[in-house]
Amino acid sequence: MSIPDHARANFQTLLRAAENGHLALIECADAGTGEPRYVICAVGRERDDYVFTPFGHLAEGNPFDTYLPPETST
Repeated sequence: MSIPDHARANFQTLLRAAENGHLALIECADAGTGEPRYVICAVGRERDDYVFTPFGHLAEGNPFDTYLPPETST
C-alpha cells in the first residue's frame, strides 16, 4: 500500500505543528450528522486571528475496532 504525496505532506505539517506546540483538540460538529467530533487541528496566526487547520478526528470508542491494519485490509 502506497501513501499518497498529499497525505505525506499533511503528516509532515502535523509533525511540525506538534514540534512547535501548535496543536489543538477542538470539539466540532460533524457537517453531515451534527454529531460531536474531537478534531486535531494545527494552530496558526493570520494577523490578530487564530487559524485552525483540521487534520482529522479522534476515533470514537475503541480504534482497534474501527480500523484494519494494512496486512488484513482488503
